[in-house]
Amino acid sequence: MASIDVRPDLAAGREPFQRIMTAVGELSPGEPLEIIAPFEPMPLYAVMAEKGFGHQTTRLPDGGWKVTFKRR
Repeated sequence: MASIDVRPDLAAGREPFQRIMTAVGELSPGEPLEIIAPFEPMPLYAVMAEKGFGHQTTRLPDGGWKVTFKRR
């Protein structure tokens, strides 16, 4: 499973969208992508759905969010 923690990017004022899309392009068939974020990345859900991914979202104890995207 590929995993990206975007919290350091966002804390530094960097937009992580391109980093996420690069990771999507590098996934093996059937490989999920896990995103860790400080907020629920709702806009990303639509983008990933257009690419054929569903998602499972979990609220983390520290207040962050973990979203696992899998191809449908």
